[in-house]
Amino acid sequence: MKNKIKVFIKEIIPIIVGVLIAMYINNWNEDRKDEKYINQISLSIIKELKEANDEIKNKIPIQKSLIDTLDVYINNDKMSLFNTIIKTNGLNFPSIKLNSWKAISNSRIELLDYDKISDMANIEEQKDILKMKIDKLMELIYPNMFETGKDKKLILKIMMLDIIQTEQSLQKEIDQIIKTTK
Repeated sequence: MKNKIKVFIKEIIPIIVGVLIAMYINNWNEDRKDEKYINQISLSIIKELKEANDEIKNKIPIQKSLIDTLDVYINNDKMSLFNTIIKTNGLNFPSIKLNSWKAISNSRIELLDYDKISDMANIEEQKDILKMKIDKLMELIYPNMFETGKDKKLILKIMMLDIIQTEQSLQKEIDQIIKTTK
């Protein structure tokens, strides 16, 4: 009986060691794949954030031009909201893409550390707030396109200033993430 136990142990130990080695190699390989995935998605996120940052930087001066034009024509009863907007080449808002963030947040978010998740969630929230403000602006403009009164122009100006403030806040958050990943 003791002989059978010794033989059994001698046969099972190499199997257990082999299984443990295989599990270690598999875990190491999975960790390596996860790290490669995180590096690729991080680069993609940073690229999208840099593009969004550039978009914001390019659009704010155009938006400020609209505000200046509104100031010039605020008391002009012959100049409608539509004509004022046309004088500044229309409404211009940044296009902010967060596709890479959405991809990882819907699938493998557990691979990211909390600070990155929190920062990106804040940016996504700011983007949603910006979209909401732009939608509200459009709700003002479309039914009032041909209004020439001071009150609608003033409301448009205030809403544009609020949108610019939100864009600048979003830009600061994006800058902070870009700087911390360098």
